[in-house]
Amino acid sequence: MSFKIIVDSCCDLTPAQLREDCFIKVPLTIRVGDETVVDDESFDQKALLQMMRDCPTAPQSACPSPVQYMDAFDCGADDIYVVTLSALLSGSHNAAAQARNLWLEDHPGANIHIFNSCSASAGEVLVALKLQELAEAGLDFTTVVSKASQYIEEMNTLFVLETLDNLRKNGRLTRTQALVTSTLHIKLLMGSTPQGEICKKGQALSIKQALSKMAGMMAADPNHAGRRLCIIHCNCLERAFHLKELVQKQCKFSEVLIGDTGGISTVYANDGGVIAAY
Repeated sequence: MSFKIIVDSCCDLTPAQLREDCFIKVPLTIRVGDETVVDDESFDQKALLQMMRDCPTAPQSACPSPVQYMDAFDCGADDIYVVTLSALLSGSHNAAAQARNLWLEDHPGANIHIFNSCSASAGEVLVALKLQELAEAGLDFTTVVSKASQYIEEMNTLFVLETLDNLRKNGRLTRTQALVTSTLHIKLLMGSTPQGEICKKGQALSIKQALSKMAGMMAADPNHAGRRLCIIHCNCLERAFHLKELVQKQCKFSEVLIGDTGGISTVYANDGGVIAAY
């Protein structure tokens, strides 16, 4: 049975991974002031970071339309798996679900499943790679869906923010809070709830301390051993490698992957941010 894995553009697969025949990416768009950025192969991370620094208002993102997802469904595959951003962070999941309903009206019985990653970026990468692994093993559609759904339930996502600018611009922090944390150089260690909401896990006085805390949280999780870790960074490769070194000393991951943020993840993480999922 042939298969395709459709991901929204917050799934930060590497360019090499996206060149594999099984993956199809559906782009979101980003609005910064009067400028619109499409999160596709033309995305320029450096340009977006500068635009966000220069703009006094928060960047806004727009999810793909159901039509874009339906165009992706028209790929000729027997089994189609779709991985989206957390449904609590974006309308991408809802758009994909609407597209599936519309597609099934004309293609009853089609095998299409929409996965809510309950995560973003690195988490979506892990789900996409797990689906590839399961489908290439020759498992049937129902089994792949069941095993991938269980994988999502067991997955964890953590991230560290260098700058709080976008949180402040989006009203998540008052100007006073942002000023105090900036002055004291406090770095937030964040994570996701099982439902896919963003939550605070801790704070530190430096990025290195925050990354050390992150590695410690992973090591303290008895379920991490043997799992794959994905680290995605926003314009800070050295931090990604530093985290990799920390976890290799403390943890028992089977594999550590490193990648860079696309457009949507750049908005979330901002310059210097590090996202990890396992």
